[in-house]
Amino acid sequence: MALTRRPMPGPKRRTMERIRPGSGGWVLTAMTAMFLGGCGAVYPPLATVDKVELGRYTGRWYEIARYPNSFEPGCVGVTADYALRVDGRMSVLNTCIEGNLDGNVRTIEGVARVVDPSTNAKLAVTFFGPFEGAYWILELGEHYEYAVVGDPSRTFLWILSREPALDGDVYQAILSRLPEKGYDSNRLEIVPQLSDAP
Repeated sequence: MALTRRPMPGPKRRTMERIRPGSGGWVLTAMTAMFLGGCGAVYPPLATVDKVELGRYTGRWYEIARYPNSFEPGCVGVTADYALRVDGRMSVLNTCIEGNLDGNVRTIEGVARVVDPSTNAKLAVTFFGPFEGAYWILELGEHYEYAVVGDPSRTFLWILSREPALDGDVYQAILSRLPEKGYDSNRLEIVPQLSDAP
């Protein structure tokens, strides 16, 4: 069983719109939500994976499911592309298809840095100026075929896959482990992906 939805037949429109700092409300809304989410609340410690090989983590990830948030409203076909930089950080390119799988495409570029070098599992990501948001890798498939990413305030949660579909048994197993991490699996929303994604 695969967790993805096939698009209805029809032409695909791809109007690229690159978002630059200061060019729209999407960036500002995203960063405000990332840094104010969960303020004032107290949460138990959130465990991450023991070790992340950044070279293996690079490449494209497909967003399979997420907690609803204010900076991805209506986004489908979401992908994140990571690449190592010469300064030791990682470049980030997030892509969203607006509304439906034939909609316009928008992208946003950011940078991630490792916060915990002993594991490489805790990163900080910025898309706008000096402000950073927590990006903690909570689970990682043995072959880096899937990842579960969250933050210590439990405001954000993403389930990612190397393919546009994730095996249903793997997905259900991830859901079964979320409560022990302090997450509510009922809040997750499935993200439709293009069935013919490369």
